[in-house]
Formats: sequence, C-alpha cells, structure tokens
Amino acid sequence: MAVTFTEENIKELRFHLEDAAVKCSERCLYQAAEMLDALVPIDGSDTDPDSPMDMAEPPPPPVNPFLRQQDPVEAALEAQEAHKYLLAKSYFDTREYDRCAAVFLPPTIPPAPLSSVSPNAKSRTSLTPQKGPNKGSQFAGSKGNSTSKNPYPRLSQKSLFLALYAKYLAGEKRKEEETEMVLGPADGGMTVNRELPDLARGLEGYFAERREQGLEDRSQGWLEYLYGIILLKGKNEEEAKKWLIRSVHLYPYNWGAWQELNDLLSNVEDVRPFLPVIPLLFLSTDSILDFEEASSIFAEILISNPHRLDSLDHYSNILYVMGARPQLAFIAQLATATDKFRPETCCVVGNYYSLKSEHEKAVMYFRRALTLDRNFLSAWTLMGHEYIEMKNTHAAIESYRRAVDVNRKDYRAWYGLGQAYEVLDMSFYALFYYQRAAALRPYDPKMWQAVGSCYAKMGRLEQSIKALKRALVAGSYYESGSGVDAGGASQSGVGAGGAGPGRKILDPETLYQIATLYERLGDEDEAAAYMELTLQQETGEIDRPEPDSDDDNNVNNNDRPPSDDDTTEGGGDHRRRHRQQQYENDETEAVGGTGVTATTSKARLWLARWALRHGDLARADQLAGELCQDGIEVEEAKALMRDVRARREGGG
Repeated sequence: MAVTFTEENIKELRFHLEDAAVKCSERCLYQAAEMLDALVPIDGSDTDPDSPMDMAEPPPPPVNPFLRQQDPVEAALEAQEAHKYLLAKSYFDTREYDRCAAVFLPPTIPPAPLSSVSPNAKSRTSLTPQKGPNKGSQFAGSKGNSTSKNPYPRLSQKSLFLALYAKYLAGEKRKEEETEMVLGPADGGMTVNRELPDLARGLEGYFAERREQGLEDRSQGWLEYLYGIILLKGKNEEEAKKWLIRSVHLYPYNWGAWQELNDLLSNVEDVRPFLPVIPLLFLSTDSILDFEEASSIFAEILISNPHRLDSLDHYSNILYVMGARPQLAFIAQLATATDKFRPETCCVVGNYYSLKSEHEKAVMYFRRALTLDRNFLSAWTLMGHEYIEMKNTHAAIESYRRAVDVNRKDYRAWYGLGQAYEVLDMSFYALFYYQRAAALRPYDPKMWQAVGSCYAKMGRLEQSIKALKRALVAGSYYESGSGVDAGGASQSGVGAGGAGPGRKILDPETLYQIATLYERLGDEDEAAAYMELTLQQETGEIDRPEPDSDDDNNVNNNDRPPSDDDTTEGGGDHRRRHRQQQYENDETEAVGGTGVTATTSKARLWLARWALRHGDLARADQLAGELCQDGIEVEEAKALMRDVRARREGGG
C-alpha cells in the first residue's frame, strides 16, 4: 500500500519528530533522532560544510504549530523540579541508576542484600496473573478493583518516568551481575530483575489513583509504556499489549513502544483484534520478502553511515542466506573496527564463521554477544543452530529454550527445538514444537513439512497427508529464490531450481511423500495421482484453482490444502481424475520446472511398475526408456523393459 506525503504532511511529521527526539532524550530514550535525520529538510537547506553560508543573524527557530498545549499542572511541576531533574539525569547518564532514582523517590536498600545472596541463588518472581479468586489483581493490569495504592510522591510525569526507569535499569544491571556464565553449569536462566514486582505494584496504584481522580486523559503515554515493558518482562503479554497500545494512542511518536508492539503482534491473527484501536499500523508479510532488495537497502545505509551497528546482525543473516561470504567478511571487519564489544558485532562475526563451517568459533562469538546482552534474541537462536551442527543436541535445546523465553514469537527457535527433539527420536515433543512454529509461520512450507514428517513417524498417516498438503499450499505463496534464512527455516516455497524469480512450482519431494503415504494406506489410485503430479514438476507448474474460503482446514482462514473428502469413498479412477482436475484446469501454465531429479525419477520408476501391474505395457515401456535416458535407476529400468518385452512376446 503506497502512501503519498504532501509537503504539509512532511512538515508536520518533522515537527512531531523533532518534539519526539527532545522528549525521548529527556527520558533517556534515544530511538527518535535517527528517524528525524531521515527526513529532507523542510526549507531545502543542507549541512554541507563546503557550501557558502550567510553570516547574517540566523532566524529564530520556527514555532511548532502541531503540538498540543501542555497541561499547566504538569508544566508547573516540571518547573519546580527542574534543578532536581537535571541532577537526576546527570546521574542517569553516568549509569548511577539507584542514585538517579533516589533524587525523586525515597532511597531503598537494594532488594538483594549481599548477606542473603549466594552465587547460585535463583529466584523466579512471576508477574503473570495468578489463578484463583485473586487473579487479575496485582500484575494483570488495573481493572478498577485494585487494592494497590500509589506509593509515589507528587511528581511530574517526566520526573517520575526518569526515576522509575532508573530503578528498572538498576534491577536489570543487578540481574546481569548475578547471572552465571552463558550456559554454564549454574546458568539456568532463572535470574530475574528483583525490582519488577514493586514497580508493577507501584504503577498499578498510580494509574488506579489517576482513574479515580479523572486524570486519565492527561496522561502523556510514557509511564504507560514503562508499565507495558514491566508486564512484558513478567510474561504477562496480553496486559502488556493493552498498555503499549494505550501508550501509542497517547503519544504515537515513541518508537520504542512501536518496537515492542511489533514483537508482540507478529502475524495477522495477532493484529486483527487490535486494528480498530491502533492509530497506525502497517503489517509486513512474508510474501514481500526480497533478500536482494533488503541487502541493497542495507548496503546503502552502510555507505551513508558506516559506523551504524543497529540491526547489522539482520544484514549478516541475509548475507548468510545468500552465501555472500566476501560481503559478510567485509561487514564483520567494519563492525569490529567500529565496536568489537557490541552484541551486533559478535553476531556478525559469528555468522561469518558459521558460513565458513567453523562452528566452534561461531559459538564463541554468539556466547560473547550473550555475555554483553542476555536478551539478544538472535544470538540465542543462532547459537542453537551451531550446536545442532556440532551434534550437541542438549546445548541446542537449552539455547532455543532461552530464545523463546526472550521472545515467544521466534518461530526459528520453536523450529529448532523441533529439530533437536527429532534428532533424539522424540517425535511427540518434536511435533509439539513444529506445530508452534507452523502456527507462527502458516505460509512457510518447511514448517508443515516438518509437522507432516513427525506425524508419519508416529504412524498417523492421514494427519501427515493433511500437513503435507498444507505445505503445498503454503509453498505456492512463496517466490522461488527466497532462500533459507539464517534461522535454518525455509523462506521459499519449494526451493526448486528451474522456476525462476516470480514463478512457482509444487515441491516434488512433498508430492512424492504424499504419494508414498497413500501407498502405505493402501490407496494406490491416489498414490498414482500424486506420483503423476510429482513427475509433472519436471517441466513446469500446474496452477491450482483458487481454494474455497469456507473449509475447516483453511490456512489462516484464507487458503486450504486439497480436500480429503473424496479419498474415502468412490472408485479409484474417479478419485484420480478428480485429483488431477484440481491441478489441471484452464489456468494451467508451464513455467519451467525442476528438470530431472532423484525424486522425479523415483516417481517415474513407481509409475512404470504401476503401469506394468495394470497391463499398460506401452506406458511402462515409455517410462522405463525415459529412466534409462535420465541415468537414474538404470538397472531397474532395464529390468522393467525386459519384463515388458517378455509380456508382449508371451501375449500377456
């Protein structure tokens, strides 16, 4: 969906972003300035140091006509606290978080005194709603019946945010200090921020008091954002969504709130309930994924700002997928020269060593990234992949578990857990994790292929067939060439070589698996129909009719695999014709297929044998001759041709 901005729109946006940069900076949040820098100056002026400059008196800064009038009560409080605020911010800037908070709030003893903390002590304090009659009281968010009281003195919202944010970061700092070595013997991932419960209770009481006083409409959105973060840290995602949405309603230019919402609302189903209440939201879909374009954009960003390390780990993932080893080596050198002690740098270098198959070195750098930031999601997931490569399944499982602890929407970690348990021949567990990954990525065929594989191993053949058909439908929504991400999960539909950009074919391997499953069920006619489809992929795709939208097995209630209703009754010839008619219709188009592969040759051999059993000697001879030309299964093909010749000579 293209959005056209007029000059007046851009002017308004610039004023808002300038205001956001100031307000974020005042609260020690720094996400807004970069967006402001991306806009073209309103007056067309530039900052080229070689350009001539007018030495006349500079004009006064323009008045921002788009900002709403500040609440006079808040303005008066901010004026009274100005000297204390400057002192507190100076402490914050030097990372003296407890000292910063103590400027505005009564000083407290840290919640983990030295006398009571042993090196191996672990604590898990849940901020999730408790089951039973008291659920929804303390940490589920304010419902109007809360008994929590406002423990804070009368402060402006700006000063209170700075103090509470400092307390939150002080707790995060202590949590890091108490945490053991990454995946060390005593590192169970159980260390928590001990400030969270008090912060949650205090903010709940604060918001309850403001509701009672009718001051909700005077909120600025920053404390709501902080409360959402605290609830999110306590695994209370539903309440966190509500408070973050309230935050962006009150102040839409806090980029940090949008980033948190982006992680929480990761697919269409998550977003749909909130569409009426979110002021502005564009949803990125997998169908628009283009690694080449993404790589080009990242390259342009690096040219204009070579010292920018933000999101550079994502660029390294893209280069890893594309197998672009020279480019990956270059950005690894660039990032290391800029700051070798940034988690992004460590992940870039780790991806470089992974691409070189030096998995031990890759793990070392991913562990270094996690030492710098335990919540750096990419490093947990990528380290799990490396442990899989090193056959260290238990370490891989722990890495993936820690990844989903950080973000339960990370489909790559769920998929990795499925892979790890499949290696351990624990199909039931593998199925559970693959299903979680498929729920997050319903249009990724590799997710459904994994689900189908697990069902097959468990002997649940009908369910395996349904899952594999979903993989076919999902694959038709991916353009060939999208590749595989550094998470190990397919970004493409079928990864077939001959289709070319923008052309889609059905995955021969999936079709062949469906055929063999039908054979195991004793339905040879249906098996033959899918073997024929497998063979057809050598020359090109056969587009299917649009699936109906009212089927119970829809993928995301829009698209469904071929129905199984016709596979339980009726004659085999009718079923086979029906199945082929689903794929052979007036929209059929040959677009260039896979060519001869081992899978299509196995299908050709199966069909040759099937034709021989059913007395179709001409078809059997033709397929056997093609096998001889393919150079695959040649001995079997020659034996078939001898059988055909013998039957012809014998009149049978």
